[in-house]
Amino acid sequence: MLRWTTAGESHGQALIALIENMPSGVPITEEEIAHHLARRRLGYGRGARMKFEADALTLLTGILHGRTLGSPIAIQIGNTEWPKWTTIMSPHPLDMDDPEVAKAMSSGRGAKLTRPRPGHADFAGMLKYGFDSARPVLERSSARETAARVAAAAVARSFLRETLGVEVFSHVISIGESTPAAGDLPTFADIEAIDASPVRAFDSEAEASMISCIEDAKKSGDTLGGVVEVIVDGLPIGLGSHISGEHRLDAQLAAALMGIQSVKGVEIGDGFEEARRRGSAAHDEMVRDETGVHRLTNRAGGLEGGMTNGEQLRVRAALKPISTVPRALKTVDMRSGEPATGIHQRSDVCAVPAGGVVAEAMVALVLARAVLEKFGGDSLEETKRNVEAYKEAVERRLAFEQDGAEEGQ
Repeated sequence: MLRWTTAGESHGQALIALIENMPSGVPITEEEIAHHLARRRLGYGRGARMKFEADALTLLTGILHGRTLGSPIAIQIGNTEWPKWTTIMSPHPLDMDDPEVAKAMSSGRGAKLTRPRPGHADFAGMLKYGFDSARPVLERSSARETAARVAAAAVARSFLRETLGVEVFSHVISIGESTPAAGDLPTFADIEAIDASPVRAFDSEAEASMISCIEDAKKSGDTLGGVVEVIVDGLPIGLGSHISGEHRLDAQLAAALMGIQSVKGVEIGDGFEEARRRGSAAHDEMVRDETGVHRLTNRAGGLEGGMTNGEQLRVRAALKPISTVPRALKTVDMRSGEPATGIHQRSDVCAVPAGGVVAEAMVALVLARAVLEKFGGDSLEETKRNVEAYKEAVERRLAFEQDGAEEGQ
């Protein structure tokens, strides 16, 4: 089974992405990974932090001459700000009798963060892990960690492109109270235009509304959330399974997206709107023509019974407003128990456009795992052969060939 994990803290020496069981022969370059990391940094409403936190890439293991080896892949994203944090984030025991160390750990960046931010992991994390400062919690819970996921997903994207010929992309539906995007859905051919939009919107009217909302929030010292949609065309029928809950592809996608910082809800296809419809208006009727079996609509978003059904995959994620609010919210000081206001770390007004890129990453990783579970293969070429054989079998089945009848004639 394809596995991935990340390691590292926001202001530590580096983030690490580790991918296991990716077949050999998958093409991947540092430039391709850097491209997606740069896309993650896009978006109107990003803060000064994006100017400082450069992504210094190193491909450590599992890749030789631009292709995967089949062994574990480790990708490092160095922290260019590390020299400012060498004492505060040092993995080694500190000598508090050293005046310079004592000074660094008692003021500025090194001061204990005892005022947890509402909406963040600070409060529960301090209690669960026995910390007297929120620093160890926020360092790992920071959305900076998603850079490692985006790096890992670059390998998964290449695998999907090579085996299925598909691309994973996203666009922003709405930000805050902006007017949601309407009209035709974008295709992958529109990705350059989407990325060129300050808010990664496909709809120009929706873009203007989103920017206006961000400006209003910035002026009032507030933050905004929003909704992103991930789209994939060309997936084969049958990824995932109806056999058990954990094998349902919609469950896996929902879990992966809910695991992104700030995500509070996930929809597949028309999602919650389906609950408002009658059954006769909720499901996608099937028709057959000379090219196969097709749907008259795609309300299900390409998934039925936990499996892909051959239609376009559509998944939406709702992101809450960023928890670090410039206009600090009420909290309790964990040292004294007295009323206080939440600590303020450098952050953004809105990170929804970047959230779309992270959502793409998680969808790509889940789909790559589903492809390997269905088709197997230790090498890219073996997986491709298995995919082609399956697609040919499905094509024959949907041609409704009467093999038995023909043999008896």
